[in-house]
Amino acid sequence: MSIREQLNELLKTRILVLDGAMGTMIQQYKLSEEQYRGERFKDFRHPLKGNNDLLVLSQPAIISEIHAAYLEAGSDILETNTFNANRISMADYAMEDLVYEMNVEAARLAKKQAEIFNKKDPSKPRFVAGSVGPTNKSASLSPDVNNPGYRSVTFDDMVEIYSEQARALLDGGCDMILVETVFDTLNCKAALFAIMQLEEELGREIITMVSGTIADASGRTLSGQTTEAFWNSISHANLFSVGLNCALGAAQLRPYIEELSRVAWCYVSAHPNAGLPNEFGEYDQSAAEMAAVIEDFAISGFLNIVGGCCGSTPEHIRAIAKVVENCPPREVPVLSYFTE
Repeated sequence: MSIREQLNELLKTRILVLDGAMGTMIQQYKLSEEQYRGERFKDFRHPLKGNNDLLVLSQPAIISEIHAAYLEAGSDILETNTFNANRISMADYAMEDLVYEMNVEAARLAKKQAEIFNKKDPSKPRFVAGSVGPTNKSASLSPDVNNPGYRSVTFDDMVEIYSEQARALLDGGCDMILVETVFDTLNCKAALFAIMQLEEELGREIITMVSGTIADASGRTLSGQTTEAFWNSISHANLFSVGLNCALGAAQLRPYIEELSRVAWCYVSAHPNAGLPNEFGEYDQSAAEMAAVIEDFAISGFLNIVGGCCGSTPEHIRAIAKVVENCPPREVPVLSYFTE
């Protein structure tokens, strides 16, 4: 049975659980500059503190420990620690040449933990999603308010960097690719184009998940689209799932997840923040509070896949897994907008 077939079988009867935030967990280790560097990068010419993606090379035991904690909490799908592991984001640390290696190793670390837990309990298969972040540049928005026509990156640039990352994640053993925290739909379309090109080149289907982010209470992405417009812009792709994550807490995300569940003809996911950040940028929402909101999503029939984003921990994921355990998954609608 293929991975897609396994996932489809599982999603017939239950809501699958993603893991939670990686950054939140890494922060708890309070790593120093020297710890970020590790032995291999101790003499590197640029500061490296804050480069969380590098930890798959410099502190792999920490990343493995975090993956294991989420699996223990009940996650069905692990995300790789590769949110910023692309050439654009790694340019901040002068580490562009390590992108391929970072992604391969991140995938291997996650896959190894998934396999350990699969052996412990073969009745509950675990999967690995290669996390592909939005980068810190926009293909459709100008970074210069005095020159609205200027772009700091082209569509072709984005396709190239996404292709490199997706290929590495697959080479490392990922079961699927998750294009997440999409704030610019054109960036997302570049990622999807890169994945489709890889499918042709490799002669295989790539299970692709997409998760956008609503910028604020306006209910739009940063590039200005409503939830339905965002879906319409990417619905041509053979998506396994579409969802929303980050920026908002679960309570604030509810109307947009509801809208997505109404219009999407694939599975729907949500991994919101643990509430909204406080004045120190920290997240105070307890696991029980977050799970109560997620339970409403599930009972309302909005969800096929659910997890947590910023501020969420294994405690949050354990509580979420418990409340959705007996809730039926959303039924994927058969929609047709064309008539003879």
